[in-house]
Amino acid sequence: MADRSSPHSPDTDAALRDLAGIVLGDNSFEAVLEAATRVAKAAIPGADEVSVTMRDGGQHATVAASGPLAKDVDESQYAVDEGPCLDAIRTSSVVLVSDLSTETRWPGYRPRAIAAGVASSLSIPLMVDGSAVGALNSFSRTAHAFDDEQVRRLGEDLGAYAGIVLNNAGLYFTAASKAEQMSAAMKSRAVIEQAKGILIASRRCGADEAFDILVRLSQQSHRKLRDVAEALVQETSGG
Repeated sequence: MADRSSPHSPDTDAALRDLAGIVLGDNSFEAVLEAATRVAKAAIPGADEVSVTMRDGGQHATVAASGPLAKDVDESQYAVDEGPCLDAIRTSSVVLVSDLSTETRWPGYRPRAIAAGVASSLSIPLMVDGSAVGALNSFSRTAHAFDDEQVRRLGEDLGAYAGIVLNNAGLYFTAASKAEQMSAAMKSRAVIEQAKGILIASRRCGADEAFDILVRLSQQSHRKLRDVAEALVQETSGG
């Protein structure tokens, strides 16, 4: 019997737990995206392949895909600037394609998708703070694969939650990258100060003159200032 305290089906709850279980610190951003597509593909009945499209300014890109079909079909939409995925992002609403063979929307996209083997699809906007930042796309080689209301509701729940997970992942990895850059900058500054101290002691010069010496050595050897400073420190310490 389903848990009456949960607003979702057991399958939905399991999928949401899987998404929540992606540990950011142990994965790259690409690994998080790939994990999200695997969860969606396993959770959405009828989905042969799944992709995640993200919008950056006016450009769209497939940042993760469970297989070549999903990626190729996404790319065909970007090429003609139309299709269910792009409509889902632009209108912030679910776009269902029950049978592509009878579909009249997107005349530029439709023949390409049919040729690729798509018969039906479901595109769910990834919402963050009321705006669509991308779309979760499910593709099937069978018509009417996503017509069931429960399947659509599952896709919507996954899309809403995946939007939060992927947005948080993006923020996390941006912050982590900045922290790494700051750490590297601090280490560079520390070794340069060490090298300056060595020159001040050995040449009995001031701090500015010691720095100028390091700069000249960097220019003459065509090496980074940090590398020159590190070499001097290692040479002095016998490393």
